[in-house]
Amino acid sequence: MIQVIQAQNVTLAYLKEKFALYKSEDEQFFTEWFDYIPKISELEKQSLDRVKNNYLNVLENAPLFEEAVKLVVLSPLLDLADFYRHPFYITTEESVEISEEVLIENEVNTEYTKEIIKGKIDVLVLQNQLWLLIIESKRSSFSLAKAIPQALTYMLANPHPENPAYSLVMNGEDFQFIKLIKQDQPTYDLSDRFTLYRRENELYKVLNILKKIGQIVS
Repeated sequence: MIQVIQAQNVTLAYLKEKFALYKSEDEQFFTEWFDYIPKISELEKQSLDRVKNNYLNVLENAPLFEEAVKLVVLSPLLDLADFYRHPFYITTEESVEISEEVLIENEVNTEYTKEIIKGKIDVLVLQNQLWLLIIESKRSSFSLAKAIPQALTYMLANPHPENPAYSLVMNGEDFQFIKLIKQDQPTYDLSDRFTLYRRENELYKVLNILKKIGQIVS
C-alpha cells in the first residue's frame, strides 16, 4: 500500500518520527549565518533600502502573494548575491519526492506500507547538480513556522547527503535560514529570524548570509 503526503502538510513531529530528524543544540553546528560573514557595499545597502521601501509601499495596498514576494523581494536579493551568474544557475518549481517504509501491525496481520512525500520547491539554486538553497516564498500573512517543515522535507530529499544543505524561508517581511546535515542522523538548526519591521534594514544581514553560503558552496 502506498500513501502520498503533500509536503505542505508535513509537520516537524512527523519528520522527527519518520526520519529521526534532530534539532542541534550545538552552537557551533550552524555558524555560517553569523561567523565571518562578508561585508556588503554602500551601493548594495542603497539597493536593499530600495527593496525594503518597495515592499512596505506595495504592502500598504494589499497582502502580497508568492509571485509578488518573489518579484519585489526575492529576485533583487538573488541578483545582489550573484546567484544569477556562473557558477550558479536557477531552476523553479523543482519536484521532489522522499519515501519511507512504515510497518503497520493490527489484529489481522502485519504489513509494510510506503509513505511518499511529494512537493515542489518555489526556487531552487543549483551549482553542478548540488542543492545550495531552497527558498520558500510564502504569502506575507503566513508564519515562517508553517514553511520550515516543508523546507526541511525538501532538504531531506537532497541527493548529495555528503554535503550540508541550506535553506532560506521567507514571507516577504520575515526571513530565516536553515542548515541540514544528513550524514548519520539528519540534524538541522535555525538562524535568528530577521524582519523588515525593525529600524535597521535587516536585509543587510540576509544578503551577508547569502553571500557567505555562496562562498561555501562554490
